[in-house]
Amino acid sequence: MGPLTGIRIVEFAGIGPVPFAAMLLSDMGAEVIRIDKKPARVLRNTEVYYRGRRAVVLDLKKSQATEAALKLIAGADALLEGFRPGVMERLGLSPEVCLARNPRLVYGRMTGWGQTGPLAHAAGHDINYIALAGVLHAVGGKDGKPIPPLNLAGDFGGGALYLAFGVVCGILEARRSGKGQVVDAAMLDGAASLMSVFYGMHAQGFWQDARGVNLLDSGAPFYDTYETRDGKWIALGSLETEFYRELLEKLGIHDEDVNTRLDRTRWLEVKGRIATVIRTRTRNEWDALLLGTDVCYAPVLSLSEAPHHPHNVAREVFVELDGVVQPAPAPRFSRTPPEIQGPPRAPDSEAVLKDWGFSEEEIASLRAADAI
Repeated sequence: MGPLTGIRIVEFAGIGPVPFAAMLLSDMGAEVIRIDKKPARVLRNTEVYYRGRRAVVLDLKKSQATEAALKLIAGADALLEGFRPGVMERLGLSPEVCLARNPRLVYGRMTGWGQTGPLAHAAGHDINYIALAGVLHAVGGKDGKPIPPLNLAGDFGGGALYLAFGVVCGILEARRSGKGQVVDAAMLDGAASLMSVFYGMHAQGFWQDARGVNLLDSGAPFYDTYETRDGKWIALGSLETEFYRELLEKLGIHDEDVNTRLDRTRWLEVKGRIATVIRTRTRNEWDALLLGTDVCYAPVLSLSEAPHHPHNVAREVFVELDGVVQPAPAPRFSRTPPEIQGPPRAPDSEAVLKDWGFSEEEIASLRAADAI
């Protein structure tokens, strides 16, 4: 009984941000039905971002399948699609057609470059969108090349999260106005939005247009990762003066003036001193000394390690579903807790269509036309 229980969403199968957004909405209780292309791809239970929803296979090259998709859309609160601009129009499922069938529909469109602009029809991936947004240039070590932060900032942060947020905003507005609308969610736009604070600091002159020399990009000695004696890593985030003071005390560095912590001319020297101390102990030994203190410390855990950390276990940050360890739904709600609605499932077209109001005769007609 998550907070989106009662919301119905039609998802057009894709990769990256659209299925991840659909997963987020499903985790929050929405009923999400995925429309797969024919032939449907076989899903593995390890494909976590397909969890929690059922699927119907429609051959959208056939008019009968397009009409079936429109009937599904007529009963939905929102639609999610992630094709290049113009594809849905060629399939006969443009916003105009869908909104004519369902005037309250929120039509969520996910692209890299956006629905408009000189690059709208160009191919691209996460790395390209965050490059144009100014994100990629800011990530990496001093004197090194830009390093992609996985595909978190484009596909998932700037893409899926903004698509899900936009769709929920659209549904809320439609309940007030009775009118649907198109949500143009672009990974470029979302990635740029994620950089709002840094564009602000750059305008103030506080953030340099270079990598590895700033407060939060590994330039500062008190906000960086350090290698331990056993070849593992720890993360320090001692930004505030009182936290930095405690860090120096626990490291046994007593001759450093905490009031000079923002003196960039000294950062390299101080970083060297901290690195030397950190290499004298193992990660477990640093855990014993620093974890839970106001130093702002954490061990750098691998994907294999993170689910077993005591804090993550206590909060049930990770769950096991169908034999696969995966992150639990987030965020948490006190009264309407989210819940994974099941592992990735094989398409069950006829059952889905029946549950969404199709008659036996309509389903038989679609089967006879080889449209499902």
